[in-house]
Amino acid sequence: MSESRNAVFLSYASQDAEAAQRICETLRATGIEVWFDKSELRGGEAWDRHITKQIKECALFLAVISAHTEERSEGYFRREWRVAVERMRDMADDQAFLVPVVIDSTREDTARVPDRFREFQWIRLPGGETPPAAVERIQRLLSPAGPPRPVHLATEASSGADAIHHRATRLGEVQKAPTWLRGGLLALTFVVIAGVSYLAIDRFVLSKHSVPMAIAVQEKSIAVLPFADLSEKGDQGYFADGMAEEVIDLLAKVPGLRVIGRTSSFQFRGKSLDVPAIGSALNVAYLLEGSIRRSGDHVRITAQLVSTQDGVHRWSDTYDARLDDVLKVQDAIASSIARALDVAVATMAAPGRSSMSGEAYDLFVQGQQALDTNSQESCERAIALFNQVLQLEPKSVSALVSLGQAYGALGEEGWMPPSEAFEKERQYAQQALQLDPENAEAHVRLAHVHMIYDWDWSKAEAEINTSFRLGKRDAEALTLAAQIASTRGQWDHAAQLAREALARDPLDPTAHMMLGYWIYAREGRYAEAEAPLRRVLQISPRYGSGRYYLAVCLLMQERLQEALDEAQQELPQDGRYQVSSEALFAMNRRPESDEALRKAIQQSENDWPVSIAKVYAFRGEHDQAMTWLERAYQYHDEDLYYIKGDPQMRRLEGDPRYQAFLRKMNLSE
Repeated sequence: MSESRNAVFLSYASQDAEAAQRICETLRATGIEVWFDKSELRGGEAWDRHITKQIKECALFLAVISAHTEERSEGYFRREWRVAVERMRDMADDQAFLVPVVIDSTREDTARVPDRFREFQWIRLPGGETPPAAVERIQRLLSPAGPPRPVHLATEASSGADAIHHRATRLGEVQKAPTWLRGGLLALTFVVIAGVSYLAIDRFVLSKHSVPMAIAVQEKSIAVLPFADLSEKGDQGYFADGMAEEVIDLLAKVPGLRVIGRTSSFQFRGKSLDVPAIGSALNVAYLLEGSIRRSGDHVRITAQLVSTQDGVHRWSDTYDARLDDVLKVQDAIASSIARALDVAVATMAAPGRSSMSGEAYDLFVQGQQALDTNSQESCERAIALFNQVLQLEPKSVSALVSLGQAYGALGEEGWMPPSEAFEKERQYAQQALQLDPENAEAHVRLAHVHMIYDWDWSKAEAEINTSFRLGKRDAEALTLAAQIASTRGQWDHAAQLAREALARDPLDPTAHMMLGYWIYAREGRYAEAEAPLRRVLQISPRYGSGRYYLAVCLLMQERLQEALDEAQQELPQDGRYQVSSEALFAMNRRPESDEALRKAIQQSENDWPVSIAKVYAFRGEHDQAMTWLERAYQYHDEDLYYIKGDPQMRRLEGDPRYQAFLRKMNLSE
């Protein structure tokens, strides 16, 4: 290896040496300098220093990813990857450096790589064969000007238009789109044909220095975007969201069809992004767009299936229906989409769902929108609305399950005493299962209660596995399963489940939080934890306790001022004073730490006592930590279930009293 600072560092597993050699030879043949070590197993302290120096001085870092890197839990290449990730912390956001290179069919969403890798587009070079386009791209990244500026391809958003009469087109036929859409599609098609090769999506989707790649998009994959409300008063947004959400749930039941979760799809509400850009962000072949126009008891629903590859409509339909028939329209849309994509479909409606009256359904979707807002007031409003549904439809399984979910949210956020909230969640889930023993959502609710309140890990695991068997393998259920596994210290299994959740809902902040803190940080992998924790805040800047957990991760890396800065941006009720006290203590500012702890106790003593226990544990004050742990146990603190392995509790792990406490919570295994 030479000492040029404009070189490419090629990192690979020893089993991939042949493919790496091909990449190296192709790049060198075009004049690109490549640092390529053929003696990966050399090792030793001197060699470690040499490799680290090269990684810190190279211009680009190419990480070769393959089935071999997937198989290996350990390997020198993993050390190289970590050094590269560490170097990026000090780089400007627009500085090109990391280029993940996949040489086989390894999937990005489940690959065993640092999460920072997922912030960049991946190049696929099967077998190491490197085409001229890839070489040219690397040359441009190495040039002083850097990568090209992102080009925003924004088509005009769908606005008002009279709904067309009932008509449909089949897969493969190009529909003559309505005038309001046709101009945008023609413009988009022109731009795409013209060869624009760099798409900027949203700031939380792609990095500014992303590298174009050939993503292996699953042919039968779809995202359902929020339906537009075209009603005269514009007051039916909740109804439009309910339509889209129900269609997502129905399509998710279709075998062989990959459906992106609502959290990710709805991130694009109101964004001026074109169809291919959204398809690239979500890695899907098709988008379903729709609109509703409601007037009294009459609803007009329009839906269209669009290819993300060429922007062409593959199917569309318009339905005029009365409110009582809306659920049948949802079934019809989902069935038509399944047929258009040539996937098998049976009866899709859940038992009892299609019998809900129009009035009850309207109240139900209002409740769902309130529940999504995730505040104490909105949860209480959702409960009132779901109870109104039950007055009209006493056997509504959907309303019972949603009631349980609302009470679970109140308990988990500390807005209601756990003993009341989680018992209510259990009660409504059990009532739902009495009416429909095969209801997967009700089993998810019971799994939640067993985990967060009962601390019965075996029952929680059994319930979530039952929900999987019944077809509810979505991001919510997978994230809950990952929580259960991580609570028991089953890190690899938990990470696999979290990655699967992200594959189904890539912009779900909870799944990123799961991977970052509940798994990586509690496993002691703080450098890797930071990227998903920052992604949480990119997607949802006010995510509850998001900065609290990021600050803890920074604190464990002894980046004390950064930790304190993050802590002081957190809300008081979400842990500002707790983690500030810890950071100040680590900075030897004891009086300020004491004052922050006093404020933390004043803020959280009644609804989050375990957070106080963690501060005392971090400060090495074992007696006080145990006192607050017992208080949390009596209160049934909703955050106590994941205490085992929490970084803030590390100093307490050798205390016999703490070990006895873990045994009391069935966490001693």
